[in-house]
Amino acid sequence: MPELRIDKGGWIVVCDGAKALVLENTGARMRPSLRTREVFEQPGPKTSELGTDKPGRSFSSVGSQRSAVEQTDWHEQEEERFLRKLAAHLDKAVLAGQTKSLIVVAPPRALGVLRHTFTEHVRRAVEAEVEKNFVKMPVHEIERHLFQ
Repeated sequence: MPELRIDKGGWIVVCDGAKALVLENTGARMRPSLRTREVFEQPGPKTSELGTDKPGRSFSSVGSQRSAVEQTDWHEQEEERFLRKLAAHLDKAVLAGQTKSLIVVAPPRALGVLRHTFTEHVRRAVEAEVEKNFVKMPVHEIERHLFQ
């Protein structure tokens, strides 16, 4: 992992599809000190609470063959919805001048959703992306993994 640096007041966003930590560097660029600014969590409902559709079937236009239609992944949809809300929150924060720089730390799939959702303002603020899942770690461990 390349050496990361973030200015004082910069944010480190550590997330996955169900939880996000917004950490702020209260230390210096060369000696970061992370403090939790915000925590967003999405409750993990059971699949039966998200949707109860059976997989659909389609008929072939020629003959009498049927084929199954892939079942909707309700958890994946909820994760994407959560990440879109997070991206909208970050856009408002960047536009309001709450932070000028971001480092985004997320698993590859979540990072992909965020990349497609970020506005141009947020893209310009992102200084680095780290494809790791650190969301369940305590803040001091996240700091150690990213900056030491």
